Amino acid sequence: MVLVRAENAAWRFLLLRAYQYWDFPKGGTETGETPLEAARREVAEETGITELHFNWGDDFTETGPYARGKVARYYLAETPTREVVLGIAPDLGTPEHHEWRWVDQQTAYRITAPRVRRVLDWATARLPDHPTG
Repeated sequence: MVLVRAENAAWRFLLLRAYQYWDFPKGGTETGETPLEAARREVAEETGITELHFNWGDDFTETGPYARGKVARYYLAETPTREVVLGIAPDLGTPEHHEWRWVDQQTAYRITAPRVRRVLDWATARLPDHPTG
């Protein structure tokens, strides 16, 4: 899920770091879940964020296959929530991610891999230049 938050009349994107890789919150679909339900659940589990506003509808983008043929689906949502609580992965007993940051678009481009940058391009194309309200 590409999560954005308005800050100082600009958009900030939430990125999570696992080892040296920065990405948006994501994860697998459980039995009986729709992809959007899975995305909401994963965001809550990985970040503690539950207030999501799908101001741009339920459109999504998908990555090409990576990491053993995995394809990730990303939706775009806005949240007013700033604080992130990294969730504990049940199979690890520790957080799945090591760090989180709300970053501007330029920083997101600088610290992410090309696969994630394509998702960032998709999301940025849907956002107004400046948040309103």
